[in-house]
Amino acid sequence: MLRVLLFEDNADLAESLAELMKGTDDIRMVAHYGNAQRAEKHVAHHRPDVVLMDIDMPVENGLQGLRAIRAGESGVLVLMFTVMEDNENVFQAICHGASGYLLKQTAPEMILEGIREAMGGGAPMTPSIARKVLTLFAQPFKNSEDLQKLTAREHDVLALLVRGHSYKMAAAQLDIGVETLRFHIKNIYAKLHVNSKSEAVAKALRNRMV
Repeated sequence: MLRVLLFEDNADLAESLAELMKGTDDIRMVAHYGNAQRAEKHVAHHRPDVVLMDIDMPVENGLQGLRAIRAGESGVLVLMFTVMEDNENVFQAICHGASGYLLKQTAPEMILEGIREAMGGGAPMTPSIARKVLTLFAQPFKNSEDLQKLTAREHDVLALLVRGHSYKMAAAQLDIGVETLRFHIKNIYAKLHVNSKSEAVAKALRNRMV
């Protein structure tokens, strides 16, 4: 039986999903929380196979929850389950280790199939999100010389960001202070001609630097 932990602030939707899973022979919801606060502790307590994570929630949102779960290194699969399909949220979710990205308007049977697909080693995505990801990451990187301008330390910083590290985690990994890390990130943004972490990560991924 596949164990699913849900983070979703819409109680009616959460109840509907629980009933949907009860109608299967292989999937059950083990618990539901209305925000992502203490997400990593809830994962450790319930030991789910898959987490369904909304993004837009009060107190702590789904991207914060995703980062916390990944920082805990539990290895649990996290599927984003949201109405948000803008580039920024898609990038942030993928770059912080989401195992898939499903929109809430996805047909119920496809949600169940997405959970099964993730457990089978796949990366389920609603078709519109898959097209968006392919378009964003398949674009040729036209200014690869920009990445060549990075120092060895800046390259290390960017590589950790690509792998989903928070600023605090990256600083600890490199044995430097967070302010020093921010200084390197500012230089990375300037050299890559970007204004956000997701843009920098996207350029790195397009150029396959990691």
